[in-house]
Amino acid sequence: MLKALIFDLDGVLTDTAELHYLAWKRLSDELGLAFDRVQNEALKGVGRLDSFEIILKNNGKNDAYTQPEKEKLATRKNEYYKELIKTLTKDDVLSGITELLTEARKMGLKTAVASVSRNAPEVLERLELTKYFDTVADAAKVKNSKPDPEIFLTCAEQLGVAPKACIGIEDSQAGIEGILSAGMFAVGINVTVTGRTPDLCLCSTEELKLDYLIKSFKVKR
Repeated sequence: MLKALIFDLDGVLTDTAELHYLAWKRLSDELGLAFDRVQNEALKGVGRLDSFEIILKNNGKNDAYTQPEKEKLATRKNEYYKELIKTLTKDDVLSGITELLTEARKMGLKTAVASVSRNAPEVLERLELTKYFDTVADAAKVKNSKPDPEIFLTCAEQLGVAPKACIGIEDSQAGIEGILSAGMFAVGINVTVTGRTPDLCLCSTEELKLDYLIKSFKVKR
């Protein structure tokens, strides 16, 4: 029986990918590193420090900075991002999400956010979505980034629900891998599949109808 819905944040509840891109682009320009929107796609679902490592690797500068320097620069990027998220409002919630969360609440389903962003609580507040979630697991609570399943398993544990009774909703391949490895039903939103395939593939959040999710979950389970 389905008992919980676990949501990624960026690209599922709201589209902050552009804000992350602008923040990384600003830092990259300051450091003289090449970075564009195509490279930005590889950072979806990846933690801040790991994202910076990818940018450095793409520029052949893996060893250009010490670990403390990398952490300091990644923190600088986050400051740029935090400036940008101050512009978010409830109007930035993706289509269909508020309706899905409202219906899930009425049905007694538990809900959680699994985001690698340490800014997840602030983003939820600005989107006015905090009231819809029982718990949030972010990078501050887990050691391993997606595709490791830790963040999804942490959500299930905090909700008191078995992983097999959860649906995870993601927009990145790394996130889908994490959901499947956690033993959950995986829903992909506009995912470019390069590895394991989601249990259910949708083109947009507008297709996230609770009755459809439940039926699809039952068929697979």
